[in-house]
Amino acid sequence: MNNNQVQRIGTISEYHRLRGLSKPLHPLISLIDYREIKHSPDTSKVSWVHDFFLVALKKNIEGKLKYGQQDYDFDEGTMFFIAPGKVFRIEVNQDLPDRSGWMLLIHPDFLWRTSLAKSIKNYEYFSYSAREALFLSEQEETIVLGIVQNIKREYQGNMDKFSQQIIISQIESLLSYSDRFYHRQFLTRKISNHQILDKLEGLLNEYFTDKASQNGLPTVNYLADQLNLSSDYLSSLLKVTTGLNTQQHIHEKLVAKAKEDLSTTNLSVTEIAYELGFEHSQSFSKMFKSKTKQSPLEFRASFK
Repeated sequence: MNNNQVQRIGTISEYHRLRGLSKPLHPLISLIDYREIKHSPDTSKVSWVHDFFLVALKKNIEGKLKYGQQDYDFDEGTMFFIAPGKVFRIEVNQDLPDRSGWMLLIHPDFLWRTSLAKSIKNYEYFSYSAREALFLSEQEETIVLGIVQNIKREYQGNMDKFSQQIIISQIESLLSYSDRFYHRQFLTRKISNHQILDKLEGLLNEYFTDKASQNGLPTVNYLADQLNLSSDYLSSLLKVTTGLNTQQHIHEKLVAKAKEDLSTTNLSVTEIAYELGFEHSQSFSKMFKSKTKQSPLEFRASFK
């Protein structure tokens, strides 16, 4: 195998065969003890695509997961979420004797005719744009483990007409708790978050001073790229720490700069609009009034 090769695994049964596992008890869902996984020397030399969802928690493994453009270390209590059709690579340096963890495989057909079939796409951590793995505390790990054990007990038992919906409800709980824990992760990383806010403030100051007149209004994607973050991650971080998403943050900064120019310079409204990146002064005036309840000229007149 070469480093450019991508291997697709279409079914959960095929995954079991490739990893040296016994046949799955259910063709569309499987919970695997990571200690049973067998890695071949070729595992790290090929990229993979699964036609099913993978949620995993792996511990005490020397290696990395590359998903999209992001590398994740296999740290203690780290969860990963991989969507169908997404390319990823696992580079395992060493499987240590006391490695542990689990992997939940869910084929999209298992979700058919349930609300989760659509709503699962709304969880951002399945996206390539996710820039962080989920780091669990011991208490959070216990909660998650309890849910996956419920799933395992249900599909290992005698499946009946209630089984699918019971398992779906457990999967929804797992994803919802993961969403909550991601939110907690934003809140508990306040130092890192404030450093990002400081960098964002500097970026916007520089942009409105030197670049807006030539390049137009700053975009969410531009700022996220400059900060080496995904646009979704940046907006989520800002929403948690400031109550505003990135676009709203740009508008707040733009209005603040406009107020400064209107109150301290003799530049015309058209000149200020151009300096801030607007093509048309009418668009600037409309946005300014929507934010301040005053037109630019009315705001300027209040200082005379």
